Amino acid sequence: MQEESLLTMRRIDKRFPGVLALNGVDFTLRKGEIHALMGENGAGKSTLIKVLTGVYQMDGGEIRVEGEKVSIHSPQDAQNAGISTVYQEITLCPNLTVAENMFIGRSRGAWVRQNKLEERADEILTKLGIPARSTQLLGSCSLAVQQMVAIARAVDMQCKVLILDEPTSSLDDKEVKQLFDLMRDLKKQDVGIIFVTHFLDQVYEVSDRITVLRNGELVGEYLTEELPQLQLVSKMIGKELEELSNLGDSEEEKIMQPEVFYEAEGLSSTEALPFDFSIRKGEVNGFTGLLGSGRSESVRAIFGADKVTGGTVKINGKPVKIQRPIDAMKHGIGYLAEDRKRDGIIAELSVRENIILALQVMNGMWRPISRSESESFADEYIKVLNIKTASRETPVGSLSGGNQQKVILARWLLTHPDYLILDEPTRGIDVGTKLEIQKLVLKLAEEGVSVTFISSEVEEMLRTCSRLIVMRDRHAVGELTGKDLNQTQVMKTIAGGES
Repeated sequence: MQEESLLTMRRIDKRFPGVLALNGVDFTLRKGEIHALMGENGAGKSTLIKVLTGVYQMDGGEIRVEGEKVSIHSPQDAQNAGISTVYQEITLCPNLTVAENMFIGRSRGAWVRQNKLEERADEILTKLGIPARSTQLLGSCSLAVQQMVAIARAVDMQCKVLILDEPTSSLDDKEVKQLFDLMRDLKKQDVGIIFVTHFLDQVYEVSDRITVLRNGELVGEYLTEELPQLQLVSKMIGKELEELSNLGDSEEEKIMQPEVFYEAEGLSSTEALPFDFSIRKGEVNGFTGLLGSGRSESVRAIFGADKVTGGTVKINGKPVKIQRPIDAMKHGIGYLAEDRKRDGIIAELSVRENIILALQVMNGMWRPISRSESESFADEYIKVLNIKTASRETPVGSLSGGNQQKVILARWLLTHPDYLILDEPTRGIDVGTKLEIQKLVLKLAEEGVSVTFISSEVEEMLRTCSRLIVMRDRHAVGELTGKDLNQTQVMKTIAGGES
């Protein structure tokens, strides 16, 4: 890797009314390096990226590309300076072909021959090793390939600096590997890559350096190989290592209530194969396995989110029928869904309206929650969960991902559930908020609430759960407790089918 500076940002300031979002931040990107930009939500990462791409105008400082000072007042200025961004949400057109997406807005004149665009697109796709054809519709490609097409478009525009903003949040392991291979190829071509992600393991797999921001200020720049993961977390959230490493130390003590709250035999749905499952009062257990293994389908069956097709269910030893979510809710079960945007928040409604939603459904349309009650409930949980919002009436869609997740948690906590199912509650949110949610889960268990916790990050589940059901091909292939609760045993069970 070359040490020559490609991009330097010095003493960058950015102010909003009443807020100093960036305070004298420095950032350096070298040619041919992958540089992870890390920090909690609100640390200043997005603001720094938006200053660099011309979405925001900085209030102080300077930016240089290859030693030349540049003025960036718009995204077009950034593009002219060789700076391109690929966002988490695909911003291309799925109804157009791969070639049309690569050259949209850049073909000159009305008579550019389609076959010429396709030939050029195929050349670029082959050169970058992207498994796509120029003539296929973009919407027929996997999310990973769509991300790669967006990157190919940026590369063909002679980008020197490529910003990847949460590019892996919706990808499976195989797709992540494809994307990382492409990133490494671009690195060999002296492209500098700024990698923004919440997945710590991925940072250590692919990045060369790490810059950490906290509260709008630079904490430091580090060689990835010289910064242990626990120290990175400590620097991001400003807490001591001991406090982080102690999380979950008392797990053995919190699950020993003998009473079973929920048990199912042969439970199945239109999406889940028959399975047996039980959870004790105050227990934290979880389903683990690769993407598509059936873990989400299993908990959706428990909640009645998919049509239940068979099996028996008991709650507190008594037979019950749970065919729909409202049945589960009335039996004290809450469910935070995997996709918070699709199945969780109602973006146009306020924080207050989103918080009271489940309780209002349980009350029924003839027993509306009064405005004063709803305001009181919202204020209580905004304080308890430290939800960062301008007010209770702020549209929830304008909050950060972590704060949206807290709003959904507040919604279910307001119903005082006996059993709470959390499917990917920490996906795409910052480390500090992840730890808050993990601590909340353990606290709920201490209070006697049963919790099923699902996460793609095995380390997170090992810190939180006292029992793991390992899934593969929509079957439970093992159950791990005690000394078997370690990453090696989880991987062996997934691979071999037996614990």
